[in-house]
Amino acid sequence: MAGRIRDEDIALVRERTSIVDVISDHVTLKPAGGGNLKGLCPFHDEKSPSFNVTPTRGFYHCFGCGAGGDAINFVMEIDHLTFAEAIERLAGRAGVQLRYEEAGPAPVRQTGQRQRLIAAHAEAAAFYADQLGTPGARRAREFLAQRGFDRAAAERYGCGFAPDAWDLLTKHLRQKGFTGQELITAGLAREARSGSLIDRFRRRLLWPIKEISGDVIGFGARKLFDDDDGPKYLNTPETPIYKKSHVLYGIDLAKREIAKQGRAVIVEGYTDVMSCHLAGIPTAVATCGTAFGGDHIGVLRRLLLDTDAYNGEIIFTFDGDAAGQKAALRAFEDDQRFVAQTFIAVSPDNMDPNELRLAKGDVAVRDLVARREPLLAFALRSVLSRFDLDTAEGRVAALRATAPLVAKIKDRALQPEYTRKLAGDLGMEMETVQRFVAHAAKGTGGGGPAGPAPAARRVASEPEIDSPMRKVEREALKLALQTPALAGPMFDEVDEGAYAHPLHTAVRAAIAEAGGAATASAGVSWVEQVRDCCADLAGKALVAELAVEPLHLAAEPDPRYVTITLARLQLPSVTRRIADLKSKLQRLNPVANPDEHLRLFGELVSLEQHARALRNQAAGGL
Repeated sequence: MAGRIRDEDIALVRERTSIVDVISDHVTLKPAGGGNLKGLCPFHDEKSPSFNVTPTRGFYHCFGCGAGGDAINFVMEIDHLTFAEAIERLAGRAGVQLRYEEAGPAPVRQTGQRQRLIAAHAEAAAFYADQLGTPGARRAREFLAQRGFDRAAAERYGCGFAPDAWDLLTKHLRQKGFTGQELITAGLAREARSGSLIDRFRRRLLWPIKEISGDVIGFGARKLFDDDDGPKYLNTPETPIYKKSHVLYGIDLAKREIAKQGRAVIVEGYTDVMSCHLAGIPTAVATCGTAFGGDHIGVLRRLLLDTDAYNGEIIFTFDGDAAGQKAALRAFEDDQRFVAQTFIAVSPDNMDPNELRLAKGDVAVRDLVARREPLLAFALRSVLSRFDLDTAEGRVAALRATAPLVAKIKDRALQPEYTRKLAGDLGMEMETVQRFVAHAAKGTGGGGPAGPAPAARRVASEPEIDSPMRKVEREALKLALQTPALAGPMFDEVDEGAYAHPLHTAVRAAIAEAGGAATASAGVSWVEQVRDCCADLAGKALVAELAVEPLHLAAEPDPRYVTITLARLQLPSVTRRIADLKSKLQRLNPVANPDEHLRLFGELVSLEQHARALRNQAAGGL
């Protein structure tokens, strides 16, 4: 029968245990006045810190959920341990040798399942680390060396090797007193077809996966040999102590720097964590074979003290390929659960941190993180890249896809700025983008109803019947039909792209097909010639209408009036082309595409000069 821990030993553990040190392994604490400390409660989700610690009393209390107690209670709750298991955990930390009230010279304490599984993993980690130095582990050592890790790095991160044997670890742990069922439950061994126990990992390089307290709770195993038909990476299965959705590789080493710097860097693999730490980015952590999710966010929020009062940074590193962009967009959805600002760092050569360190050194890894950009800006650019922004249809489709992203921005002060940026990227009016974002914020989708009625689509793409644009288009066509000799030379220089109304475009095309206004003489024959070149009845009717409709001029038309009318006609299309060019330039990286950037900039300068001239002419300054 197991004995009871002596009361004096429990008292000594309490005396030697700092509640601040214990809780700080999980929660970043800040001064709250009166000698108290506060942070985000680890037992419930909250935005404002209500978790208080009083070091002088050795007590904690959450005013949000009511949790409270001393360091022993905290360890019991956070790690789901019994009272005795919590005492044993803290005794090991404080260097207290526990004694049990039981007869016999060498009483053995029957520990709980969690402690047994952790003890088994500690033994396994030591076993695998020893195996890394054996002749059979040469390929594992070569793998590490090829990726820039020396022996000291391998020892620091506890790298090991699962030998080319079926049950060497199993036998080793059985000799240490662990039962077969414990090894199966721990995920260290499994049953073979014969019913005997065999090691879960074989012929692989291993990384011990530790929880935030530093205890080993699982392993990540990398394939080394071509004849290994297993997956590239094989992790410990879900166990009572290993939940991959809760675990961040490297968190045990990074936690204090994350709290100190107010920054966490999320990378994709074990070697990336090692490379970042060794290159001077000690806040790097990685998920373990699963996507970054809500439980990971909870861990980081508590370390970052992620509240309105303390602004931190979450920096994701992803490859710049399609899979990396998809992961970044997925991360943007999680962004809304942080108060901290989220960023993304993408290597120009699409290299991960380990590859970057090998190719360009430690400084390149630090520069990668330093060059981070807001995750929202990257997400918007990734979505916009899917659409042809040189067409009206492409711009509208892109706006429908990106407006919901802008609408989700948690910092309302940033929303107007990103709305303005999106309008510039798309080359669209600010009011239009604002309307789409507002509709998306209300949950009605980008830009209101997804399928506007035909009439609504017409209004969006054609000038209204009484709009100034439509009146100018009609006036220009009337000049060409009624006074071709006067208007002809200037009129023919303006192509049909300047006309927004489809019928006006059709009449302009018919005038060109009839030989152009400059070649015609006023009269019935010229009007009939244009009518004959119209393909539909509506166009023919409009030609007859425009031929007799009075000009908006009391006197006879003169060259000055023609110049003013045609300048006003061209200005909207030139303005749209300028907006399109600015949109392209805003999206184009001048460093990566210097020639294209220079060409577009020259075209923009020329167009803006042309627009100034047209505005001067349209105002009558000929």
